Amino acid sequence: MPIFQLTDELIFPHPALAENGILAVGGDLSPQRLILAYQNGIFPWYSEEEPIIWHAPDPRFVLFPEKFKKSKSLRLLINKNIYSCSINKNFEEVIKNCRHIKRKGEDGTWITDDMEKAYINLHKLGFAVSVEVYNKKNELAGGLYGIKLGKIFFGESMFSKESNTSKIALAYLIENTDLKLIDAQVHTNHLENLGAEHIALNDFLDILNKNIQHTTKLPVN
Repeated sequence: MPIFQLTDELIFPHPALAENGILAVGGDLSPQRLILAYQNGIFPWYSEEEPIIWHAPDPRFVLFPEKFKKSKSLRLLINKNIYSCSINKNFEEVIKNCRHIKRKGEDGTWITDDMEKAYINLHKLGFAVSVEVYNKKNELAGGLYGIKLGKIFFGESMFSKESNTSKIALAYLIENTDLKLIDAQVHTNHLENLGAEHIALNDFLDILNKNIQHTTKLPVN
């Protein structure tokens, strides 16, 4: 199957047409295009020197909130009340930390300047959501961010400055929202240990169609 070249027209090919998870290249990171992409199970993921690359992997790696594995050690850590959590208190600091945190086995980041600006814009429009975890010194110790449409959360990135704080952020998100599904996009051992699993792309798209808001209103370009 071909990899599609996007034009200025606000349209995507069907995600099932992706080859090895890659569906299309080009386009832009406007709010209209990004929301259309997420509504159809598509997301951007690319490096600074690359064109925008749009992905729709099959199978899809997801976490059903009811299958979240909160270990005994995580429960004990949360119950110690060492950390406090919030939603959308400091989105820009969360995405900044996700972008710049050093990760074992990774060189650089996929959160480019344009990506950071685009998701901050989506946050201002009410679509991008952050969870913040603060320590007793009121310092940002961990967090995550993603896109929330209806009852689906499309997870983009998470970080920990202190041990297990990204897990605390995820637990807080699950316990303080009415989510039906968290899209983790691609496999990581970290999320697999927390209960994430692969499902077929068609099943993923069926869940989206039942739980997201396709009537989302966005400003006109």
